[in-house]
Amino acid sequence: MRKFLLMGTEGCHLCDDAAAIVVATLDPALHEAELVDIAFEDEYMTRYAVRIPVLLDEASGKELDWPFDQPALQDFLHGLEICEQGVKPGSAG
Repeated sequence: MRKFLLMGTEGCHLCDDAAAIVVATLDPALHEAELVDIAFEDEYMTRYAVRIPVLLDEASGKELDWPFDQPALQDFLHGLEICEQGVKPGSAG
């Protein structure tokens, strides 16, 4: 199961919008998503404070920055699958 972290904070309406997109897009049989409040970690605050919401793929470290919609998230997921298979986007494989 692939795990994602949705970086955000309480009271962030964009984070709420991103969470709704994540829930609507990810397949619970294949993906797990956890909401992470960056306010409780100095490292997260330094890295994400002006960028939230950000979806982080734990396995690869790749990030999807806001703004994103459902098609952009699907493209991000597809790109992760391609990288996992060792195929470069745009090449036959």
